[in-house]
Amino acid sequence: KQILAAWLGRCHGFAIDPESMFDVQIKRIHEYKRQLLNLLHVIALYHRIADGADTTPRTVILAGKAAPSYHTAKLIIKLAHSIATLVLKHPRASKLLQIVFVPNYDVSSAELLFPATNLSEQISTAGLEASGTGNMKAVLNGGVIIGTLDGANVEIDEHVGRDNIFIFGRTAEQVTSMRASGYDPRRFIAENAELRRVLDTLGSGGPFGDLFQPLHDILSNGDHYFHCADFAAYMETQTRAAEVYTQRDQWTKMSIMNTARSGFFSADRTIAEYAKDIWKAVPLKITLGE
Repeated sequence: KQILAAWLGRCHGFAIDPESMFDVQIKRIHEYKRQLLNLLHVIALYHRIADGADTTPRTVILAGKAAPSYHTAKLIIKLAHSIATLVLKHPRASKLLQIVFVPNYDVSSAELLFPATNLSEQISTAGLEASGTGNMKAVLNGGVIIGTLDGANVEIDEHVGRDNIFIFGRTAEQVTSMRASGYDPRRFIAENAELRRVLDTLGSGGPFGDLFQPLHDILSNGDHYFHCADFAAYMETQTRAAEVYTQRDQWTKMSIMNTARSGFFSADRTIAEYAKDIWKAVPLKITLGE
């Protein structure tokens, strides 16, 4: 974490607290990967701190790239920067919360980001992540996942154990059922005052003017990726993760168990299964001469 903090300061001008919890989301920027849900939590956390609540110091780090023509994804990146500025200007919030978007994410920056990850955000809408490998990289490096039962999270949950991962949100089956029955995010918004306040912050009457009104409208009118439905569970699980992080012995044990049980996700096993089950390739035994 000290190395990552120094690199971010030297190369990008970010001054971050290496003693804070590093809450990291490294993903291609896409609505179904729900960087927006992460940012909704950051806004809610900002409100709580501004209102006087105490919380575990946290540095939220996002990294990834968006397709050139994907306007909504680009707007989500802009939102991350705008929230960072909002937090930085608040005398109390800036001491307990930081948000950083790492520019020009590449393999070299990944080599620094994954080993420094405390909490790994794997929060895609259940049923939409084909697999995912960022979660495997995080686990191998001792990161503890907060995530939905989606993609490789399902297998990671089985192998590291439910005590060593933070699972939240609707399952793929529940998402399918809710979509079929006519999911309406307005019901969840009406039932959750904190979510309403966050959406008001995004709307044209909030501190950002009308810049993020399109995101407000996406969430309020349709919410295809179930941000509103999973918001309360995500907030509750984030609070629990922050509390566990302060119990360093427990967190260290969880981190060690993630690394120790990550062997199943080796490239050798994966390629061998692809060869056997998909490619139907028969291994060629080679006898080496003396």
